[in-house]
Amino acid sequence: MNLADKLKKNSSLKDRVNILADSQYLGKKEQIPTAIPAVNIAFSASPTGGFISGLTMIAGPSKHFKTAFGLLMMKSYLDKYPEGIALFYDSEFGTPQGYFDTFGIDTSRVVHTPITNLEEFKFDIVQQLKDVTTEDKLFIMVDSVGNLASKKEIDDAEAGKGTADMTRAKQFKSVFRMITPTLNMSDIPMIAINHTYDSQGLFPTKVVAGGTGMYYSADNIWIIGRQQEKEGTEIAGYNFIINVEKSRYIKEKSKIPVTVKFEGGIDKWSGLLDMALDAGCLSQSGAWYQKVDLKTGEVLDKKYRAKQLNTSEVWSPILQSETFVNYLADRYAISSGDIMPDAEVLETLLESTDD
Repeated sequence: MNLADKLKKNSSLKDRVNILADSQYLGKKEQIPTAIPAVNIAFSASPTGGFISGLTMIAGPSKHFKTAFGLLMMKSYLDKYPEGIALFYDSEFGTPQGYFDTFGIDTSRVVHTPITNLEEFKFDIVQQLKDVTTEDKLFIMVDSVGNLASKKEIDDAEAGKGTADMTRAKQFKSVFRMITPTLNMSDIPMIAINHTYDSQGLFPTKVVAGGTGMYYSADNIWIIGRQQEKEGTEIAGYNFIINVEKSRYIKEKSKIPVTVKFEGGIDKWSGLLDMALDAGCLSQSGAWYQKVDLKTGEVLDKKYRAKQLNTSEVWSPILQSETFVNYLADRYAISSGDIMPDAEVLETLLESTDD
């Protein structure tokens, strides 16, 4: 018996321990694609990719489509897994059933858990995760963590004390420290809606509320910005900008827009036009756009206005093309190549240092 087999045999965690190459916890995880290619790109650098298990935090000011992004992911998860269940922790009560209906979510598959303080959330989610296995298909969303008071904060207010609560950040760190391993080992995606505040200083930046505990635990952190989408002089909706603050797969500080119109809702093809132009899949001349033959590089004759591009007929071939897929990987994906130089290069570097 070699040493690796001895270590496996002697481990007290026999149901988990394995050779790294065979580990079920570090292998490639199944992605859950959403109906919006730009959102999939923000998660995976691929229009057909998506989110995986672990903690995703979506932060931003009020009315920045944060909850809607979470519901989009809930819908995608429940569609992919017909036996799946969503556990929805609600601290703001700003998501009525009509919101779920708008996204086509079957609310009979959503367990609604109202919470009033951080400790309630902590004790309940730890209890809920205790018996969940990888065979169970569970999606968790909390709206929102940033607005949760601690029990001490509430007790002090009831007692008429005005002292600041210095324990809240520790409680946040505690709960996410406890649940993060289970989320990843049991293959559970969790979406945490959060708020941001402006840092102090000459050039303020958006800071995620709740301290460093959630920041360190999260696999993905999005900070959502917003720009007006106009048609002429009229505001027709908003471009919500996904600012990738933290990611395991996407280059940080990437910015990906998702357009939402007052009439028509989420633009399925939003964010793709500038990418396709940059990739050379489309050509622009003034207000007209033309597709490019990706084999020959020839600009095709048919011309489109911007609105006429928003069809599957236009976008499906582009999204499936090797040219566009490679462009997205180069622009957004974190490199997975070798980080160490080979022996010959290393020896040359060492010799040049000696000189």
